[in-house]
Order: sequence, then C-alpha cells, then structure tokens
Amino acid sequence: MFVTGGLKSLLPHVLRRIIRCNRLSISNTSGMAEGYKQANVVILHKSLADDFEKFCHANAGPLPLLCRSKPGDWKCPSLSGDSDIRTDCLQYRIYEHGACTGTLKSLKEYSEQLKDMVTFYLGCSFSFEKAVQNAGIPVRNVEQKCNVSMYKTAVPCYGVSTFCCNLVVTMRPIPESKLEAAVLATSELKEAHGAPIHVGDPGLLGIQDLSKPDYGDPVHLHPGDIPVFWACGVTGVEAVINCRAPLAFTHSPGCMFITDLKNDNVTVRSSREVPQVHCVSQDPLHYSIVSAEAAQKIKNLETLIGIDPGDRGIIHLHRQDELLKACLSISHARSVLITTGFPTHFTYEPPEENDGPPGALAIAAILQALEKEVAIVTDQRAMDLNKKIIEEAVQLGILKRPVPLLSYQKENADSALTFLCENGNPGRPRFDHLVAIERAGMAADGNYYNARKVNIKHLVDPIDELFLAAQTIPGVATTGVGDGGNELGMGKVKDAVKKHIKNGDVIACDVEADFTIVAGVSNWGGYAIACALYILSTCEIHDRYLRKAVGFPQISKKMGWLSALPSVTKEEKLLKTLVRHGVRSGKTASLEMEVDGLPFYDTHSVMIEKLL
Repeated sequence: MFVTGGLKSLLPHVLRRIIRCNRLSISNTSGMAEGYKQANVVILHKSLADDFEKFCHANAGPLPLLCRSKPGDWKCPSLSGDSDIRTDCLQYRIYEHGACTGTLKSLKEYSEQLKDMVTFYLGCSFSFEKAVQNAGIPVRNVEQKCNVSMYKTAVPCYGVSTFCCNLVVTMRPIPESKLEAAVLATSELKEAHGAPIHVGDPGLLGIQDLSKPDYGDPVHLHPGDIPVFWACGVTGVEAVINCRAPLAFTHSPGCMFITDLKNDNVTVRSSREVPQVHCVSQDPLHYSIVSAEAAQKIKNLETLIGIDPGDRGIIHLHRQDELLKACLSISHARSVLITTGFPTHFTYEPPEENDGPPGALAIAAILQALEKEVAIVTDQRAMDLNKKIIEEAVQLGILKRPVPLLSYQKENADSALTFLCENGNPGRPRFDHLVAIERAGMAADGNYYNARKVNIKHLVDPIDELFLAAQTIPGVATTGVGDGGNELGMGKVKDAVKKHIKNGDVIACDVEADFTIVAGVSNWGGYAIACALYILSTCEIHDRYLRKAVGFPQISKKMGWLSALPSVTKEEKLLKTLVRHGVRSGKTASLEMEVDGLPFYDTHSVMIEKLL
C-alpha cells in the first residue's frame, strides 16, 4: 500500500493508476498532485443532463463546469489522457431516489447503466491549495492530515427545474494577517471556485457548529485564525439528493478526480480585478470584499465631502475609510433605519433646518433601488411635516415609493429593544443598520445643543436610545453623519470635537456610532453614501461576494440604480419643497435656496456634480 508521503509530487496519471489499483491508504485527495486541477464528479441519467448543466451555469461559484461527457463515455480526453471515471476516484457514492444507498471503490458493476448516463466534472478547491501555500499561507487541513471541512448553509442556490438546494461550502482557517493574501491567491482561479464567499462568523451562513461538518473532517483553528469559506462542488451532491433521480453517482466528498490540467498562472491584474478585504463588524465577526478600484473611488468621495466650507475645524474630526466601511456594512444589510432632524431654529415653526432631510432621502432612494427595506424614524412633533416631504419626494421622482415613517418614545427600560427587535428579542432584529444624518445628538449632560450652545432638548425625541441599544444587539451596525460634532453618532470623535470645534466642550454628542462620516455639509455625506452604494453594487468582486457566488450578476439592474442617485435637478426641486414648507437654512435661518448658509447654486450643485 502507498502512504501519503510522496503523493503531492506524483504526476496525475500515476496517481490515477494507483487509485485504480486500490492501493492507497488515504481517505481524501487534498494535497495530492500539487498544482493540478481536481474535480468533483456527478453522474446522472442523460434525461437530466441539460437541466443540470443549466444549474451549474446558474451557480458557477460552487459548480464551475470543467467538462460534460457524452452519454456512456467514461473517458475524458479534455481533462486526462488515460482516465476511466468508473475507477479513478478514491471512492464513490450511489444515490437512489435521493437517498445515499452505499459507497463504492469502483463503478464497473454499473457499466450497463452508465451507458445512458452523463458525467459532469466540476472544479474543486483542492486545486488552489498549492497557490495558497505559495502565498505563504498555511493549509490547516493538510497540516492536520485530514479532509477539508464542508458545511451545508442556509444560502439557497438558483434553482433550475428539479435541481434546487442550498449552497455547500468548505472552510479553511486563515491567519487574520493573511486574509487578503488568501483572497488574492484564489480569486482568479475561477475553475477552483475563485475567491471566498464569506469571511468571518459561520452563523451568518446558517452554520451552527464548526466542530460538526456535514461532510469531511473538523479542522481546528489556531489562535488568530479566521474561518474563511469557499463555495464547494459538494453543492452538486445536495442537488442530486434533492432531485431524487432513480439512480445517480457522485464522488465521495474529498475523494476527487485528479486531472492532467495545471492550474492557470495568475496574470498581472488591473485594480478592478484586485480584491481588498475589510472588517465591517466585530460582533458577529464579518469581513467584506471589494475591488481596489471601487475602494479607491469611495475614498475619493470621502475626500471630496471632507472639505470645510464653514471653516469650523471639522478636518480634525475626520476618520479615514469610515465611508467605505459604513457602506460595505450597509451593502450587506437587509433592512436600514434612517433618522434625521435637527430643530436648531427653536423660535420658528417648524424649527427644522434643511440640512439632513435631502441627504436622508438620497440614501433612502438608493436603498429602494437596491431592493432593501428602508424606514425613517423622526420626532413625533415633526411627523406631519416629514410625511408631506416624503409624499412630494415621490411625486418629484426622488423616491420610487413612500418610505415608512416611524416615531419613537421611551415608555419603559426595554422600549428601544422592543422597537428594534421583534418581541424585543435581540436574535430577531428588524433592522441591520441604523443611519443618523444631521440628527441632534445627546451631549454628555443628557441635553441636546445647537451649534450656538442653546439647549433644544424639548424639541428632540430620544432616538439616541436606539443607537445605544443597537450596540447590544449582535449584527446591528450604526452610522452617524455630521458636520459639527453635535450630531447623533459623533460620540466616536467627541474628544476632537471638544478640542477643535467652537463650543465643543458643551455641544459634543456623547453617543457613538460604529462608523462616523464627517462632511462639510451633512447632506453631502448622504449623497456620498448613495454614490458609494452604487459603486459597490456595480463592483463585480463585491457583487459576487454579496450573492455568495450563486445566481447571476446583478449588473443588469445598473440603470435602475443610476436613476436613483441624487442629481442637481432633483436636489434643486427638493430644496424648493423644503423652503415652501418653511424649513430653513441651518446657519442663517434663511428661506432662500441655501443650506448651512451656502448657496445651492455654485456650491451644493457643484458638489453633487463632483460626487457623480
């Protein structure tokens, strides 16, 4: 019997011959024939073959199709010179009407049935192990001399006819410092599943316990390792089970068909093709992936909005890459709650300023276009005003449909939790992300102050409590957008506010958000979020990561997203609407076409054009 020692350096045709003779004392092919492609195998009746091929193309991440045989053809010249699919896998499984009825070392006894069957050879992540090692990254399952861990997820594949199932993934522990290198090493190896589809907490995929894989062996994480998940060809096995074919065969998970094809050499890539990894949440731990090109575009937006036209010292509040991280987090969200409203003009009715609502509606518009749930929460006394503004925004074409409008009042200690979660259960949040834009924020003394140090607490509902409660709910993130330091969410930079902003020692908001976006005018921050979400949605690398490499790219919806972005025309009409409703400029209380004392024309209009 051969042992595993020298198998990694043997050529594929030698390995297949050894496997054919049943002379190996191993349970999987991980680490064998380094640098050569390995394949998952699915064998189905020819009547099912066309639908299964469509299923593969619709879910190319888990099921990259290397070859489809003709009925009864157990050789595969395009993948290997001398192979016989009946004998050249370490072990096979037989499925009858969706049930696994046994394992086999050879399919020769089924040669007659195989004459009417088609073999599908599908890419395998074992193929990229050498590339990962070459990047200086440990492959833990090879180190631990065991099969890779494979898990069923809660992620549905794109169904075709009788073929439907949830995605199956492999998990490889990767040291945190090597995450980006692992993504880079695998992203171009499309026939070996390409880049990871999830980095971080397995619970976000519906995996409850890493120590109990559905297929393969448990692989132990070292201190500092992060679980990284790739789409897996065993998804094809799950599809076979669910289609309940009278007879089907697959490889046993981990027992791959080894081809004569070498892995592709990765060529020099443009910034559009180079992936970056960013942590967007610590609880649960979650990383996102985006192209270097898209990330740079969003950083440019952050620089644009960071100018200080009022010369208030906001440059000292700026935190790098907060726009990128906030928008990556929002792009993963299913449901977003937005709040705005700063009643700085306490002697007027309404007391609201016109910085905030336009930015909030710009965010809401792109979220609607991206088919996310979105709602707005505001002060009870301002409900009628905001309802009218939203209705007119729909008429102006800014919003596709009205945004649900909510108010929040504290009735007991659990009010915030009850508002944010179904039945107050932190395991069932109604919203994944909260965004405050130019929203009055509570200071350290419990009061709310405008820039002139006037306490306006009597006009402000305690929406801050929702942001404080969100800090206790796993999976709910928060973003604050502001331009002076007294806005909700600016607690993250309160020390800088106290040091550099006029009256900062009194007015600084004490409530933190996970992400703090500082802009010269808060509306600009809202416009930048909308533009950044559009950039992320049109980034192929990020789109693939969002949809977990199943289904089809969403880029066909690009025109709908584009039409949802703010424009000079739309924002001009909206500002006129606000003026008509008596909503004033923040700095001057003027009812002219200005925001924060800056004219719409030649200042705000130019910023919108630059952002677009």
